[in-house]
Amino acid sequence: MPRTRTRLRLAVAVCTTATVAAAGALTTAVSAQAAAGCRVTYTVTSQWPGGFGANVDVTNLGDPLTGWRLTWSFTAGQVVGQSWNGTVTQSGDRVTVTNAGWNGNLGTGAGAQFGFSGSWNNTSNPAPTDFALNGVTCTGRPAPTTSSTSTPPTSTPPTSAPPTTAPPPASGALAQTNTVGRFRAAGTSVQYTWPGIYFEGRFRGTGVGIVLNDSQNDYAVQIDGTTVATLVTPGQTTHWVRNLADADHTVRLVKRTESPWAAGEFGGLVAAPGGAILAKPAARSRQIEFIGDSWTAGYGNMSTTRDCSSNGGVTRNSNADLTFGALTAQSLNADYQLIAWSGLGMVRNYNGGGTDNFRTYYETDLQALWNSTAWQNPGTWKPQVVVVGLGINDFSTALNAGERWATLDQLAADFRTAYLGFLDKLRARYGPDTYIVLTYPDLSNTPLASSIQQIVRTRADRGDTRVRSLYYDDNALGLDKLGCDWHPSRRDDQLLAGALTRFIGTLPLTW
Repeated sequence: MPRTRTRLRLAVAVCTTATVAAAGALTTAVSAQAAAGCRVTYTVTSQWPGGFGANVDVTNLGDPLTGWRLTWSFTAGQVVGQSWNGTVTQSGDRVTVTNAGWNGNLGTGAGAQFGFSGSWNNTSNPAPTDFALNGVTCTGRPAPTTSSTSTPPTSTPPTSAPPTTAPPPASGALAQTNTVGRFRAAGTSVQYTWPGIYFEGRFRGTGVGIVLNDSQNDYAVQIDGTTVATLVTPGQTTHWVRNLADADHTVRLVKRTESPWAAGEFGGLVAAPGGAILAKPAARSRQIEFIGDSWTAGYGNMSTTRDCSSNGGVTRNSNADLTFGALTAQSLNADYQLIAWSGLGMVRNYNGGGTDNFRTYYETDLQALWNSTAWQNPGTWKPQVVVVGLGINDFSTALNAGERWATLDQLAADFRTAYLGFLDKLRARYGPDTYIVLTYPDLSNTPLASSIQQIVRTRADRGDTRVRSLYYDDNALGLDKLGCDWHPSRRDDQLLAGALTRFIGTLPLTW
């Protein structure tokens, strides 16, 4: 069989978001040419022994700027290495970033984003808290305008209230939208990592704003069932869809990409002037959970060539909303979760990499983030069907010297034992009535097919007749595997969705 290569990053990373609002007072006069003020969000997007990556979002809350300089001090010996979208210099713990040639103009309320890689001491990597924009401390609110004299400001109380920031553009993401995906509440926003999570809402009027804070992922925005925008690593922004008919509309935001080490954040919806956010749609009565690896996640499925190095790379060519799982659920009018991670297997990851496997992370809310915990089912997630597609990474590559299995038979035995234990967990979680479908593709000369079939027989012998198997026959289905690195293409996902939908149609479901 052609290779099925997957991405597997082995470093466990940290994603920490620190919105700086530390109080600070100016002790010298500031030129009257610009009222000053700023807000900074500093995010560690990945972390590994000795190194880390970070993104910084800076928002100008004062008068427009034609150039900017952001400064801060590290407190634990961190050192900046490479940077992008800005020029970084460091002296001791003090870091200075100046704008690039294309992002120096910051109007009032406008923001710029830059990033860098750095080193840390493997013990502590705290976020800085003393950010200053053009010498003015970032407090998260505009600073009072001062005169251009050299006289320091006095301590006389102001005769009027200091200026304040505008109210946030939206609040209550969960009150406004329906989602069945795994998330963690973060104030009025929600954070998430699993691919394909979606949020559905309703509004009245000619436009809607979607509040996001995500420099890692891509999104699809859909209005009334039609995709109207693809957002590529949007950063901290409110994306507007305008010029719609003045009527009631639906809006759907869906995360296209994987980010096991970095959380996206959705802050809710904003109605255009004269419009309103309406009550969120009801959850669907049908629910399906899809569990798997890169096939389920949509790795490179939008590509038309297996080598994606010249057409944007794997991430730009991935769309979880057009995977066979999403298409199957949509055709059945079902809500769904995609609990998928490229490169991970039941007991063995792609090419034997790493020590953790899919079972390590299945129950987590934010996957490999440092603060991820077990996801707490709110009691509303009760899938009638669970589709499991694991095993490709376990068997698609030859065993390497030093792995804990000397033969394929040993690996297969371990695989079956672990799979049966995983099914015990699913059965305990969802009860005896849920149908569990074990899928597997053509993986010739490996024990995958025989192992899946044996697992189903073992479950049936134990009285569990609602565990079934579905074989994806490459030749019969006509799969081309033109996605990145021999993965299913968009056309393949449609074919797989058709096969899976037909199979689910044979199950005696009462949904």
